[in-house]
Amino acid sequence: MSSQPPYRTFREFYPFYLSEHANPVSRRLHFLGSSMALILLTAALWQQNGWLLGLALLQGYAFAWVGHFFFEHNRPATFRYPLMSFMGDWCMWWQILTGRIRF
Repeated sequence: MSSQPPYRTFREFYPFYLSEHANPVSRRLHFLGSSMALILLTAALWQQNGWLLGLALLQGYAFAWVGHFFFEHNRPATFRYPLMSFMGDWCMWWQILTGRIRF
């Protein structure tokens, strides 16, 4: 059982999420993986190709997990908080894209 208390809102969760992504290489890998997943998702919808849809999902998580296992040395929050972690991925992606978080 985890000693981490459950988060009731995304607002409570997001500072924890950011603390799990303190390493700049990990953040860059997340950003690149999410960006490529977005491109693949667009292509999947455009071409009506289910394989690209699956590849988009795999792509996004593969880069993120490399960041966690090799640079952050922690367990991805996705395993404990899948929905909030997914929301955190895109919130952090947007904040990197807009310059609020350093790339």
